[in-house]
Amino acid sequence: MLISGESIEKPEYDFENHIRKEDTVKVEPRDIIILEGILILSEEQLRDLLDIKIFVDTDADVRIIRRILRDIKDRGRTLESVILQYLSTVRPAHLQFVEPSKKYADIIVPEGGQNKVAIDIITTKIKSIIEN
Repeated sequence: MLISGESIEKPEYDFENHIRKEDTVKVEPRDIIILEGILILSEEQLRDLLDIKIFVDTDADVRIIRRILRDIKDRGRTLESVILQYLSTVRPAHLQFVEPSKKYADIIVPEGGQNKVAIDIITTKIKSIIEN
């Protein structure tokens, strides 16, 4: 496990076929480990391992537009299939699991990478952890 200084084999995911690939990528432990994912904060066991919990908040219309563009361009999907999946599983799962997990965040960053103040605060905190 990375936190105890051991390397791991990180699974790769096939987004077109919705399954894990057989291929893995070796990840070595580091002083700073960034764990990302939309469900990270919904899992208490994971939250307990984190020094800083950050929730990047993006408006729903931006999320759906990004999903449509990505899934059509990069994953070979149709507009209809993206919309059907969004309405049947993505949106309900977001409302049930992702949105409520926001309350566990130490920092909520609206507008993601465009929020320069939040990025400066996070950078300063990470530097203070590295220096100690």
